[in-house]
Amino acid sequence: MIIKYLLNNHYRPVLYKKGTVIYEPGSHPKAVYFIKSGEVRMATVNDDGKEFIQGIFKANQYFGEPALMIDKPYLAYTIVSRDAEIITVDKAQFFKLLDEERSFSFEMIKTLSDRLFYKSMMLEELANEQAEHRVVTLINYLLKNIEKDAVLDVTRQHLADMSGLRVETVIRIVKKLATEKALKLRKGKIVKV
Repeated sequence: MIIKYLLNNHYRPVLYKKGTVIYEPGSHPKAVYFIKSGEVRMATVNDDGKEFIQGIFKANQYFGEPALMIDKPYLAYTIVSRDAEIITVDKAQFFKLLDEERSFSFEMIKTLSDRLFYKSMMLEELANEQAEHRVVTLINYLLKNIEKDAVLDVTRQHLADMSGLRVETVIRIVKKLATEKALKLRKGKIVKV
């Protein structure tokens, strides 16, 4: 696990409070950010201030590497959603890490491929005008990475921000799907069956 490797090699996490912006669109990448604990969301914001969430990153995940690797400015905000301990690895150290830790290099290729797949899937869904189809596809995608009978740790607002829909629409669709037994709820949270 990369976090353990970083901690064993004298990298220390810094605590970021909820609401802190790690980087914003247009800023030049200087590091990759590894999450020890907490949660960070990557979002674009339109002129009306509405967020579209491109991704949610949690413990043992990392972000910021695509822009760093191709030396292009960031295109989105990264905002701490839950207080987070984050290890910052500068560009030179990150490239050294890729060179020295082949298993991490392979893991990163898989991670980038998964993100590319997610973005392609969401572009296709955004072109689809059927709101229910968008929500079902998104929920199924998010459920694939959790254990059976585990709760999906995503709010209705996050689902709305990730699908480009209004939160009221998402709430209505989730209730309808639960009523139709197309998904299971436990205390209002979606559960993988």
